[in-house]
Amino acid sequence: MANRFENNSILPKLRSNIMYIVLCTVLITLFLYGINMFSENTLSYQEDSLVLALQKDIAQCYAIEGFYPPDLDYLKDHYGLVYDSDIFYIDYTAFGSNMYPDVTILNKSKKTATTIR
Repeated sequence: MANRFENNSILPKLRSNIMYIVLCTVLITLFLYGINMFSENTLSYQEDSLVLALQKDIAQCYAIEGFYPPDLDYLKDHYGLVYDSDIFYIDYTAFGSNMYPDVTILNKSKKTATTIR
């Protein structure tokens, strides 16, 4: 038999369960948002690193060999250029051995382009 001073209502249990679910949902959302921001920053750093690597390799080739690289494969083979081709597409157009090539980096995931001059 229930005591008249005890509250046997289901409402406090339901309220605590709802608060638990809301708290878990907020924490999971914040965690996923943090991972997404980390991923975007990493992708931006990869693009910056690729731009610097291309500039360095093109300038180094011209300084050492006396001509600009004829194509992108030349940079890969002779200067060790490595990049993720699933994320980036590099459009490399050489105009001549003594003219700086036109290089455009297309970021497939962000749908942006960066031109190196």
